Amino acid sequence: MFDKIAPKYDVLNRVLSLGIDVWWRKRALGYLKADQPQQMLDVATGTADVAIMAAKMLRPKQIIGIDIANNMLDFGRVKIKNAQLDPIITLETGDSENLRFPDQSFDAVTVAFGVRNFEHLEKGLAEMARVLRPGGRVVILEFSKPHLFPFKQLYNAYFRYVLPFIGRLTSRDVRAYTYLFESVQVFPEGDAFLSILSKTGFHQAQCERLTLGICSIYSATKQ
Repeated sequence: MFDKIAPKYDVLNRVLSLGIDVWWRKRALGYLKADQPQQMLDVATGTADVAIMAAKMLRPKQIIGIDIANNMLDFGRVKIKNAQLDPIITLETGDSENLRFPDQSFDAVTVAFGVRNFEHLEKGLAEMARVLRPGGRVVILEFSKPHLFPFKQLYNAYFRYVLPFIGRLTSRDVRAYTYLFESVQVFPEGDAFLSILSKTGFHQAQCERLTLGICSIYSATKQ
């Protein structure tokens, strides 16, 4: 599904979010500024938006981005080359629930709009904890559900009806954008997700809700 929408993925992200997704990513990476991570892993990297932004903002020595959608990675590699970040960022095919890296390989792990796609959420989070060094930080950016009336109703109508329509016109894959609404509805957001982080090897978990609750940043450190 993600391979099919890869050619229009970046454009649709900007259009459908009115460009706010760029600020969301920048805000999330701000959680890592004080840590100054040198070795970073970006899980479900897609077309490498977070990896590229992290390279510019945080200036680590190395970022590895993984994803199972090879077409997305191909578009990401073009963007990395155009930004002249090849020496820092490497993209590779990889399963978030079965990471190839040794224990304690990274100072920080990031995920943007990817954890709700994990087949086994706790297994994926536990893998991220495994490859983090003690004291390392995970930062997760994910959609959530607003609760404020009438914004909640407007948001649901947009995600359920308008977004799939625009997605069908531009990407020719309505299923991808219908899936977006469905996956957000069943994702364990807020306190429920913080509890799962605590169960999978993290502590000091916190959540910041953005843009009236459309999106949330989850941050935690490895015990």
